[in-house]
Amino acid sequence: MGIFRSVQEEIRIIRERDPAIHSSMEVFLYPSFKVMMHYRVAHRLYEKGHFFWARWVSQRAVRKTGIEIHPGAKIGKGLFIDHGNGVIIGETAIIGDNVTLYQGVTLGGTGKEHGKRHPTVGNNVMISAGAKVLGSFTIGDNSKIGAGSVVLREVPACSTVVGVPGRVVKRGNMALPQETMNQTDLPDPVREDITNLQRANAELTNRLLELEKEMRLLRKE
Repeated sequence: MGIFRSVQEEIRIIRERDPAIHSSMEVFLYPSFKVMMHYRVAHRLYEKGHFFWARWVSQRAVRKTGIEIHPGAKIGKGLFIDHGNGVIIGETAIIGDNVTLYQGVTLGGTGKEHGKRHPTVGNNVMISAGAKVLGSFTIGDNSKIGAGSVVLREVPACSTVVGVPGRVVKRGNMALPQETMNQTDLPDPVREDITNLQRANAELTNRLLELEKEMRLLRKE
């Protein structure tokens, strides 16, 4: 894809997914636009073995946007980084098509291991603000990662993950358009656990009261 077509594609993506955009000219001020333009150049340099210049270009993008994308990462079509400050994408990360990342997201490793050490993110995935995805595993297509989650293991396709550590709380999500993949309609596993504990406690209390009543009746007899 040529530079002109890349610019057109980035403008289309940002205008589709950010309701705050009122004109195409505003897109040129967006961190997501700036960092993706730098990434495309840096990635080409990286693939040709010009590692120093690839890093030089990517580090210029970091200073301008607060978003760090290693030039070795492989990114598909339609990546949108909303706001974006603090987003980090590691060297061996692979990102599919039509992925949305929010501010503070990390696609990182778990140590100093070599080889494939960063996540593979499928198509149509949304990763909410502050989420950390650490390690070499796959986030399945059409999945959601809740805000602030720490994901350390593979996520099946069409799943919703929340919590620290992250756990799957919903399976079988439909393949949703990006604009409907909001960050608020997610299950709360902590609240569900507390509700279950309260229910179990109430049942035990009622049973204890019944037993005490039976004991009093037996004593009277």
